[in-house]
Amino acid sequence: MKIQSLLKDIVSALITVAVIVAVGIAITGTWPFMVAIESGSMEPHMHRGDVVILFSPDRVGLITWEEGKKLNYTSFGDYGDVIVYKPNGHGKPIIHRVIAYVHKGDRIPIKYHGKIIPSNFRAISDGYITQGDANEIPDQLAIINGEKILPVKREWIIGVAKFRIPLIGYVRLIFNF
Repeated sequence: MKIQSLLKDIVSALITVAVIVAVGIAITGTWPFMVAIESGSMEPHMHRGDVVILFSPDRVGLITWEEGKKLNYTSFGDYGDVIVYKPNGHGKPIIHRVIAYVHKGDRIPIKYHGKIIPSNFRAISDGYITQGDANEIPDQLAIINGEKILPVKREWIIGVAKFRIPLIGYVRLIFNF
């Protein structure tokens, strides 16, 4: 009888998790729809251990810092949207603010003290330029995990951050799952 009860509890828990996942995907249009912040690169607006709820850019749109400044649109304390993307289409996702969209050959912009200044480096492909709020240079001028990061293509974007839940991501960070 105890095994039957245990199996019933396991099946019930699995069904509950499946329903939560299905509803989350249906609402947000993306997977994963929640991520934990693992570094301080987005401080002071997002902190290590925060959980961020993501939505598909197809559902909510995507506004760059440059566009946000013109429209007076802010997200997480600054102009433009924050996205989670896979650098160069693979690897560990990064969560940073979208600064601008560039075309191949354009100068890569840098967000510096509330202004956009052009760098001396040219984009080697079309895509979005991203930069952590606490970082002095955009991802596309840095070496991340031993690799130069290309301008972000739309298909590399996992989601646009829309909500932040402080601290609960520490559970994931502590157990690293």
